[in-house]
Amino acid sequence: MLNADPKPGTAIPGTAVQGTAAPGSDNREAEAVRERIAGELLAARERTAGLTALDDHDLTAQHSPLMSPLVWDLAHIGNQEELWLLRNIGGRAPMRPEIDPLYDAFEHPRAERPKLPLLPPDEARAYAHEVRGRVLDLLAATPMDDELPLLRDGFAFGMIVQHEQQHDETMLITHQLRKGPGVLAAPPPPVTATGPLPAEVLIPGGPFTMGTDTEPWSLDNERPAHQVEVAAFHLDTTPVSNGAYQRFIADGGYDNPRWWTAEGWAHRQQAGLSAPLFWSRDGGQWLRRRFGAVEPVPADEPVLHVSWYEADAYARWAGRRLPTEAEWEKAARHDPATGRSRRYPWGDQEPTAELANLGQRHLRPAPVGSYPEGESAYGVRQLMGDVWEWTASDFTPYPGFRAWPYKEYSEVFFGPEYKVLRGGCFAAAPVASRGTFRNWDYPIRRQIFAGFRTARDGEVG
Repeated sequence: MLNADPKPGTAIPGTAVQGTAAPGSDNREAEAVRERIAGELLAARERTAGLTALDDHDLTAQHSPLMSPLVWDLAHIGNQEELWLLRNIGGRAPMRPEIDPLYDAFEHPRAERPKLPLLPPDEARAYAHEVRGRVLDLLAATPMDDELPLLRDGFAFGMIVQHEQQHDETMLITHQLRKGPGVLAAPPPPVTATGPLPAEVLIPGGPFTMGTDTEPWSLDNERPAHQVEVAAFHLDTTPVSNGAYQRFIADGGYDNPRWWTAEGWAHRQQAGLSAPLFWSRDGGQWLRRRFGAVEPVPADEPVLHVSWYEADAYARWAGRRLPTEAEWEKAARHDPATGRSRRYPWGDQEPTAELANLGQRHLRPAPVGSYPEGESAYGVRQLMGDVWEWTASDFTPYPGFRAWPYKEYSEVFFGPEYKVLRGGCFAAAPVASRGTFRNWDYPIRRQIFAGFRTARDGEVG
């Protein structure tokens, strides 16, 4: 559940900037932060514009009760940007206070949003554009002040960048759910596999540092950094492929309650699950619908659009299990040579096209075994990008957790109702993808770009 939505109107006392600072009077580090923020804001808005370049009917229609009309997302992005940056940071008067309740994500469930008197597409675009122009002016005049936590390293701006990119990912999900010919295009991922891989690797037991205290734009549920003891375990070197998942189906995996939890079996029966979402059978061939096109299911790609219940059932059928969240993060971040935790599986370098499939650069996962340059210190590939990976863990706070800057980002979702996903996907932006980033959703969810990999216990002693 990608979420970064405080209630509109939430005030953060004492955060408004008092006066302005000319860019030339600030230090080089602050200027570098401003340049990064400006670039990330531009990248996010370019993506938003592409995802909303549709006629008014497509923008205002609700393509699934699971998702908002695209025009709601568009104005909501602008409303949150105004709330956090112009009002709370800049101390500006509200531009359109009457629309705040319409774009309160907690006030109106997605299924009800088409009934609201939303801004029409042209007004929504104009509003978001005007907000962005004022935000860029504010950015140029705002000190990146260590004395104000919301401005330290540009955090408030970085939070809003991540918020827009997260909504871009949900809008891409809406495009996948949308009926009719597709309107998006992207090249396929490059061929980067380098020959056979071992099916699994052993991750030795021992402690590692989970979470972060140093990632400047990390969100509250990623904090604080803390030591976690993880027993030895084996982990798949790649996500589970479509071909492997088809063998589960062919062996009657959906028809045997032995492989399912009681809750999972009840849901499988009630929902009539028999294959991943968007799959269909044509004679002896599996087909899938992907952004408006119907095509054969590629056996070598990671399986996509499966719920936690399906992932868990597959793992049981295979004689394995889903990894815990701590196991996933240790495999992704721990460097046994130095004992430190990396920012990303490959190291501390920011993601590039050679390291991971992120940012809607491609509209599909890369084949399993791709991106050898992005593998972790343990030789595990595709831990970042391609597909979100279900873990066995409930979404709970870390020891010492503190809700900041608002409890609605994480705290209200903690509990056994939600399962944690890790690693980002082809639709997740690099700015919102890091080794500590935590996603969460209900175990029934399938419209999200989620797959999984499996684990088993390691040697004892």
